[in-house]
Amino acid sequence: MIPNTTNNISSFQPKVLIVGTGAIGSYYGGKLAQGGAHVSAVCRSDYEKVKNHGIYVESVRGDFHFIPEKVVRSVDAYGDVPDYILVATKVVPEADVPKLIKAAIGEQTAILLIQNGIEIEEPVASAFPNNEVISGLAFIAVSRVGPGHIRHQDYGRLTLGCYPSGVSEKAENLSKLFEKAGIPCDVTPDVVTARWKKLVWNASFNPVSVLGGGVDTQTMLNGKESSRLLRKVMEEICLVAKAVGHELPHDIVQTNIDGTLVMKPYKTSMLLDFEAGRPMEVEAILGNAVRAAERSQVAVPHLESLYALLKMVDQKNRRTF
Repeated sequence: MIPNTTNNISSFQPKVLIVGTGAIGSYYGGKLAQGGAHVSAVCRSDYEKVKNHGIYVESVRGDFHFIPEKVVRSVDAYGDVPDYILVATKVVPEADVPKLIKAAIGEQTAILLIQNGIEIEEPVASAFPNNEVISGLAFIAVSRVGPGHIRHQDYGRLTLGCYPSGVSEKAENLSKLFEKAGIPCDVTPDVVTARWKKLVWNASFNPVSVLGGGVDTQTMLNGKESSRLLRKVMEEICLVAKAVGHELPHDIVQTNIDGTLVMKPYKTSMLLDFEAGRPMEVEAILGNAVRAAERSQVAVPHLESLYALLKMVDQKNRRTF
């Protein structure tokens, strides 16, 4: 059992297992370790590097070196039961999260999903109905630039919430641990609406960065036509969100534009995946939104166009690499 540490976060030292030690998993796993957690990592391609040297995080908030307590090639090799499993894999058909994490799930293990997209939690919640699922949203510019090497360019805020709704002691304690490590972390009782809010940015900037020929955030905003397209896609996401019961703030489109304008020029995570020949999160970010629009009979012509084009690009890119 995770003890009641709400009023004594200094003694809260949970066991955390990271599944997906790319940019997101490595950065936030390292921060949890700074906060006092016992953090271990499942690594595949970076196994030798991380096992021998740990993970180096080059950050605008100060560089740091993260050495996981255990580094294993698979969940099966962990040999323990974690208090939390932090899942930071890409949301692609190849990544069967329930199958990936099953071997390490204990009765009291909470599953933290720090992933992109909407409607991504249900497969995990259905597979582990007796375990708490905490949905997490990362607002950060971070990328993996080499084996065991992460570059954090901007931001870092997290939002957590129990799926499908509510707030729990486990979520609150985890939030406090992130805060202790310098990560602003909110806990919301309505994480599904929070996911739709984030999708406003992801469903516009991510696909346009790829379909635009490999452009960064500033290039997209500087073009009259591309900026207009971004706005149209954002507006369509707002319409769908409202239709499925998650009305978003009236100024959310402009807020996203303004926030991106003050960022350093940034290549989106989808663009980095495309350039590396990795599968892109087409379904989680675009496909699920298009299907929600179809169920609600909401017209989303710009979103549908991006989805169809990006799906073709993704399929071709997978064959090329």
